[in-house]
Amino acid sequence: MNVRSAPPTKKAPRAPGLPSLTGLRFLAAMAVFLYHVTNPQLTPFGGESARLAGRLFGVAGGLGVAFFFILSGFILAWSARPHDAPRRFLRRRLVKLYPNHLVTFVLALVVFAGATGWETWLPNILLVQTWSWDPAVSFGVNGPSWSLGCELFFYACFPLLYRWIRRIDPKHLWAWACGFAAAVMALPAFAYAALAGGPPMPGLPVNAVQSWFVYQLPPVRMLEFVLGMLLARIVLTDRWIGVRIHHALALCAVGYAAALNVPFLYTLSATWAIPVGLLIPAVAVADVRGHRSPFRGRVMTWLGEVSFAFYLLQASVLTGGAVHLADRRPFGWAAALGLCLLAWALTLALAHALYLLVERPAMKRWSRPRSAGRHDTRTAPAAEDATFRVGAG
Repeated sequence: MNVRSAPPTKKAPRAPGLPSLTGLRFLAAMAVFLYHVTNPQLTPFGGESARLAGRLFGVAGGLGVAFFFILSGFILAWSARPHDAPRRFLRRRLVKLYPNHLVTFVLALVVFAGATGWETWLPNILLVQTWSWDPAVSFGVNGPSWSLGCELFFYACFPLLYRWIRRIDPKHLWAWACGFAAAVMALPAFAYAALAGGPPMPGLPVNAVQSWFVYQLPPVRMLEFVLGMLLARIVLTDRWIGVRIHHALALCAVGYAAALNVPFLYTLSATWAIPVGLLIPAVAVADVRGHRSPFRGRVMTWLGEVSFAFYLLQASVLTGGAVHLADRRPFGWAAALGLCLLAWALTLALAHALYLLVERPAMKRWSRPRSAGRHDTRTAPAAEDATFRVGAG
């Protein structure tokens, strides 16, 4: 499969669009939603139902975040243009992140009644909160936005990383990818051995420093981002090994089962490096070759387009609901399930509004400087749309 078979010209060739990865993003956002909705502080379930739901979906958050980080590296390398100016690239990515972040930041302050001080909200609004190991800071205000702090660091490093990865001999790309996957899988063992004895992390069987190091520290999570970049180069240089979507999904199921039975830190990223690392390129190859995909339909594409907003809104919706219903919890399983579906529908409706009223207009208005020509090959709309539609949020 030669993805870029056109003869060389002065214009950089455009990578094919990947609509299935757009749809798959929503399933990753749903994994994070399921994790939050079964959190003991937020769940409407009680008794054995709460225990079972927490056991079943307690590892889903790690899966969703790992998917987003690997996908981010994959799609940015996939749609990158060699001569794109770093400042223009960073402008586009900041326009992607900040409008939704600022709106959901304000919403979270309203939900929490402004209870946090400046030492919490200032790092959050600047997206530097994830550099702090203190969970009150790193998860402060709108908790899910910590991952945007990691993404901001990835974007700042991307131009240099991309230049390096493009220089790797294609026959060595798989060796590098395996090395980065192995590093991700080895991190929990290092954290257990070297970071023991720190302050406890509330509600988790590890200390706060261990959790932060494996789950939130940007240079550590950048290993997955670089893995995604390497996998994109593997596909673009016709080095894919032929894994199909159903193979990768089966491996993800095996990985999920394994995550339910390994020590906690391994569920945050290590368990997902290989399954997700194979799923994303397999889905991309299916789109390029026109193979059947369950993630490519109109509904899935729409869900994927609003998934960034959905991801940022879910914590505020669930927290607001938990506060409002605090005196009535826990509920029976039927009522609790109904409340979860209501929270999902409300989050989805708000996400659609945020996408239409904030995210899409901001990208159209500010993603390119006014002076950029209509046919500027460095910022061609097709390339930008590919990044915006399937890049991690």
